[in-house]
Amino acid sequence: MIKTFTCQTKFFITPATNETRQDIVSLLQSEKLPVEDLPVSLANFFIAHNNGEIIAAIGLERYENYGLLRSLVVHKDFRNNNIAGKLITALEGKAKKDGVEILYLLTETAPDYFAKKGYEKISREDVPEALKQSSEFSHVCPVSAVVMKKQLL
Repeated sequence: MIKTFTCQTKFFITPATNETRQDIVSLLQSEKLPVEDLPVSLANFFIAHNNGEIIAAIGLERYENYGLLRSLVVHKDFRNNNIAGKLITALEGKAKKDGVEILYLLTETAPDYFAKKGYEKISREDVPEALKQSSEFSHVCPVSAVVMKKQLL
């Protein structure tokens, strides 16, 4: 008889703080994600932690009534536990509460994942000018990155 086991990781999602900045940077670097353009304040970032260890993060940059979802990362040892989904839900809730109408993102590796979360692929030309001026759009992410959006309000 074969038994299957489901691993349930206990984690907590909280807003990021200045004290968690270096852990977030280290996690992003471990997954080869950009850190050079992280905002000074991580007031619009969330982290997931397990036993005091930061295991995931996500951020929001605000441009007028638009938001840029950025820096979604989950430590490889904690994937497939719905941590990314919970972080996205937390970020979208905060964005809605703060009056963000549409969330945008750039991804090279996860367009199918974000499509399942309600994001649709669009062309770079359809991105508002305010977002095109962001470092993510202007020089950090390659032109080959897929642009996606989700209507919040």
